[in-house]
Amino acid sequence: MNRRQATAGVVLAAFLTIAVEPVAAQSVNKTLIESLNRQLLYVAVPLAILVEVILFYAVWKHKDNDDPSPTKENRSLEITWTIATAIILLFVGFASYNILTDPYISPSLTEQEQALGGDQNLEGAVMPASDDDAVIVRTIAYQWGWDFVYPEENVTTDNVTVVPANTDVYYHLTSRDVLHAFHAPELGLKMDTIPGQYNTIRTNITEPGTYRVYCSEFCGAGHSRMYANLTVVSQDRYQAWLSNQNRTDVPTRVSAENATNVTASVAAPPA
Repeated sequence: MNRRQATAGVVLAAFLTIAVEPVAAQSVNKTLIESLNRQLLYVAVPLAILVEVILFYAVWKHKDNDDPSPTKENRSLEITWTIATAIILLFVGFASYNILTDPYISPSLTEQEQALGGDQNLEGAVMPASDDDAVIVRTIAYQWGWDFVYPEENVTTDNVTVVPANTDVYYHLTSRDVLHAFHAPELGLKMDTIPGQYNTIRTNITEPGTYRVYCSEFCGAGHSRMYANLTVVSQDRYQAWLSNQNRTDVPTRVSAENATNVTASVAAPPA
């Protein structure tokens, strides 16, 4: 492969990287993250092409130069690339700031509730506004599984969480024993679960389906099998699923072994 072919290959790969339309994101969080990635690519790819072109040109021009002369100072060039670098860094910082401060990426502390479901201390959890019709799920990680508590519905599930599509969902995360991490890569969700405190993930999932939740922090011998299913359904089917749970003074527990029945109840149209 000659230099022209190599250069053409770099340019073509960069063009395809920018031009290919990404698959539609399944959640607001994923959409925001992919938007930032695209903005950074629009800066990074032209810079990479420019650097490679200059490199190939320098190699080609000076390949037979056995007596190179020292580089001369060019103040105008130095001022130009300093200003260009500053502009690029300002763009990257501004784009990143806009995404990182979005309420779905970094939920703002709007309201604190100290007792959810009776007597649990939720210090540090970010709560929705009082008029927000959001779903709240208290998520407890342990070696090696997940408990999902729906305090307003008096329902608890093991390794299965069901939420409605196009609705704000607040996952309040904590751990019963050691450090874990809640990670749903298809939805762009990731947060540490820490014993003794709560972290909050706020999301709004637009595509119904079943997504896998992993623990992304090594937590012991059973780490590789610590996962759960996050199922997203329509609002009607979500209400039907809740109605199918046995409401008593003791929260209902839907175990992983009963996941087939849960999925079937979700998939069935509401009565």
